Amino acid sequence: MRKEYLLADRNMSILPVAVSLMASFMSAITLLGVSAENYYYGMQFVVMNISYGIATPIASRFYLPVFFGLQKTSTYEYLELRFGPHIRMLASLTYTLQMVLYNGIVLYAPAIVLEAVTGLDRLISILVVGLVCTFYSTLGGMKAVLFTDLLQSLLMFGAVFSIVVFSSVQIGGFDKIFVIAKERGRLDFSNFSIDPTVRNTWWSLNLSGLITYLSLYAVNHTQVQRLLTVSTLERSQACLWWSWPVLSVLSICTCISGIGIFAVYKDCDPLASNSITAMDQLMPYYVVDAMTSMPGLAGLFVAGIFSASLWCHVRQSYIPWLTKLAACAYGLVFLALAFVAEHLGGLLQAALTIFGAVGGPLLGVFTLGMFTTFANENGVSAALLSGMAVTMWINFGGPRPPTVKLPVSVDSCEGNFTLPTPSDPTGYFYLYRISYLWTSPIGFVWVLVVGTVVSLLWRQQQPWQRAGREHPDPALFTPPLASRLRRNQKNKADVQCELLKR
Repeated sequence: MRKEYLLADRNMSILPVAVSLMASFMSAITLLGVSAENYYYGMQFVVMNISYGIATPIASRFYLPVFFGLQKTSTYEYLELRFGPHIRMLASLTYTLQMVLYNGIVLYAPAIVLEAVTGLDRLISILVVGLVCTFYSTLGGMKAVLFTDLLQSLLMFGAVFSIVVFSSVQIGGFDKIFVIAKERGRLDFSNFSIDPTVRNTWWSLNLSGLITYLSLYAVNHTQVQRLLTVSTLERSQACLWWSWPVLSVLSICTCISGIGIFAVYKDCDPLASNSITAMDQLMPYYVVDAMTSMPGLAGLFVAGIFSASLWCHVRQSYIPWLTKLAACAYGLVFLALAFVAEHLGGLLQAALTIFGAVGGPLLGVFTLGMFTTFANENGVSAALLSGMAVTMWINFGGPRPPTVKLPVSVDSCEGNFTLPTPSDPTGYFYLYRISYLWTSPIGFVWVLVVGTVVSLLWRQQQPWQRAGREHPDPALFTPPLASRLRRNQKNKADVQCELLKR
């Protein structure tokens, strides 16, 4: 029963798993946040999709075979096998913090939409979505989550496509979106600066995208659990490969929707004219302002945004009924955090900040475990704690300078409005000026360096040594290293046989 609830009996087909991998973290945060990001900061954010194509074979070839070979329901069981019980507990608590914070934001996002589109009180929308999500995840388990993700993805695509199509019609053609965006500086892809204080550059987008993708699709418990619901490693790798184009298509369309909305409001910015109070309200404002003339489109958009938030993580436990209670409890915690999510800043930046601050260091821990034989529990524990402290300090310390948006216009707005004057960020502490995109690479590299140094200086017995074995289990390591370990063990065994014969 536990196997059926958590891993869907490992008999799922490739399509629902591949789409579910995309849907798990392409939430309402993505739809609202990415569109606003492209509107106010330009379309260079789309460059991050390149890193997804680089990260997919890395995750498929070097990380996934380890988890699939072990067939554990939790990625943190791996850490106990490789290092010991203390790092498993520490990493599990760290992951729990990440997912609780993230899901609170996910649950808050659609409340913005429903309030703007229907006028329904935000409290009611948060309660409805949160309780429904908790109910079906608690009763249905992984199979319910996978099939619901498939429906959610279709609705998300429908919502984004409707905005792209409608904005194209409004301005007189799809090509006009890019013409206007180029005229107003939204199509500049030439920023190759290595300055970490610049918000979006080729380096920050690709390095951040690479580390964030690997932290989510290579070692994150939520995604690995989905990848274990199929019968063979080859099918699991196929799920990962198919999820990449689905993810990229939705991401690119969401970016286009942002500059499509910009083309409509090029001369009367809703934020500068006080029509909205936060940039994340841009997409729902456009739906209310421009799309209500077409019956059904506003409803499709609301359905797409809400479906993107109907996701709830199912925790692993030893007894199935306790697992159901855990899923229910976590859903209620997410519900509570949704009420404070509005104080965490912009949706996209808040989500990537959380993934970076926690996901980068966690990826470093798993990487040390799979790619080295010398890393030990003392080293990775010290590295994870210090790495988390550094990333949290960089991201949540203050005061922080306000972000500088691309120019907007209020020339055609009714009334007199004054555009804000950009402030000089050089007077702020340097670490607080670093782009949020650098958080995950910094956390990842910190854990690799500190974990290596501490492990080499503060040596301790490895789990296989404590068990009285001379060699580590190759199944705990990435395939290239595992093959080398097997060859070395075979060569040693051959040498011993020769000595015994003599």
